[in-house]
Amino acid sequence: MNIQSFLEHHGILRNPFAEEDAQTDPVFKEHCISNAYHPIWDKVYGDPSEPSTSIIFGPKGSGKTAMRLQIDRHLARYNDDNPGKRVFVIHYDDFNPFLDHFSERQRRRISKKPEKVLENWKLWDHVDSILCIGVTDLIDRILKSGANSGDGSLDDASIRSFDRTHSRDLLLLASCYDQSTESSFNTRWNSLRKYLHFTNWKTKIPFFGAIGWSLLSAVFVGWLYSRPVAEGASRNLQIFWLLPILLLIGWLPFLIRMIKCQLAAIGIHKHMRVGKRETSSMRKMLQEIPASELASQPLPRYDRTDDRYELLHKFQSILKHLGYTGIIVLMDRVDEPHMTGGKPERMQKFVWPLLDNKLLKHPGMGFKIMLPQELHREIERETREFHERARLDKQNVIPAFQWTGEALYDLARARMMACGAEGRSPEPRDLFHDDVSYQRMLAAFQSLRVPRHLFRFLYRVLVDHCNRYTDSQPEYKIKAETFETVLAVYGRDNDPSFN
Repeated sequence: MNIQSFLEHHGILRNPFAEEDAQTDPVFKEHCISNAYHPIWDKVYGDPSEPSTSIIFGPKGSGKTAMRLQIDRHLARYNDDNPGKRVFVIHYDDFNPFLDHFSERQRRRISKKPEKVLENWKLWDHVDSILCIGVTDLIDRILKSGANSGDGSLDDASIRSFDRTHSRDLLLLASCYDQSTESSFNTRWNSLRKYLHFTNWKTKIPFFGAIGWSLLSAVFVGWLYSRPVAEGASRNLQIFWLLPILLLIGWLPFLIRMIKCQLAAIGIHKHMRVGKRETSSMRKMLQEIPASELASQPLPRYDRTDDRYELLHKFQSILKHLGYTGIIVLMDRVDEPHMTGGKPERMQKFVWPLLDNKLLKHPGMGFKIMLPQELHREIERETREFHERARLDKQNVIPAFQWTGEALYDLARARMMACGAEGRSPEPRDLFHDDVSYQRMLAAFQSLRVPRHLFRFLYRVLVDHCNRYTDSQPEYKIKAETFETVLAVYGRDNDPSFN
């Protein structure tokens, strides 16, 4: 018997249980993302006008990624409805590039051992990674607005109204954190500088001054040589040494400036360990900012968080000028990077530095952190010092992202209605014979615990039922025997962890 024929008999146009991953699930993205919510939704989403932090612990397949996508969709709608107080969303869910760059900066004997590499991961590495994503995204939007690409997310007039301080801060952030590969770093940075109308003619004075001084020195020394010799060879020798001394004096301001920028670039390259950046190109960019404006500016050139927080404040100030009153960081998929490998001890080394109350409660910033259930058990074993630093009692923690049988039933019903024909409202119990009671169905769904297992189970039930009948003699109700058999087999295959 054909599954599609079975579903069409119940007014369902496509299989609502064929997909398991929210990121590639068209039923979820087209329909359920807007009308199927977990009961804890309001607590996690909060109020975008006052960004807050939520930390959700849940088993695999419980719907953490689906909730992240829902938050992202609702924030986009909020931004459309509130153009004057939007929220800037940073998607912190692809960690492999940052971990790869970080691993390359470690000593060879350490870089081969993921556990050793992750032991060196610190809070400022998380902040650097978040700034890399945010700054790169912002510069992409600015340059697209400048190219008249039709991206209306940024107001071109607001960008052009930047004062010199905002322009300098954005160029400073770009020199440290822009990770785009669309064009060369120098080309992209200069395009941004020109678009912001950031004049930097003062930075050319030491170079052209040194060139002019060199020419004058050469003319002066030549003039001395042309004079009649009165004191013999010793005079010519003195004149010979005079030229390099004069050249050194003329080039000294430029050399001092270049050395300072080179040392700063080396420090950034060494201590901003999660991004790709060449020292030479970074030094050139720093030289393009006047020395008086670069002095005392924070740079990520030390192993400390103070500079990172100041740079974060600069980033927030730029966003506020563009109409973004807050930042939301969506963090997910910490079990997927090759370096963590889904192992709790590795994920713990990676995530724990981020759990710092100062960052999680940073003004105007909120984190929505989706973590595997295993990490909550590790948190319960942590020391008092860890809990005093993290202050999880203030972070809106969801210790267990759980589903009841009733909630799973409603979720399955929402998916079936999304796939239903016009005018039809199918629901799960319509698929089953009367010998499968509603209460038995809820109890079975409760035992499955998470949406992923529910979808897999219902898909298997459909397949098993259709395999028992032919198209010439169809049966459009699934009997209790099939229901119980598939449930028992599924439970045995996945017990005890259902992972």
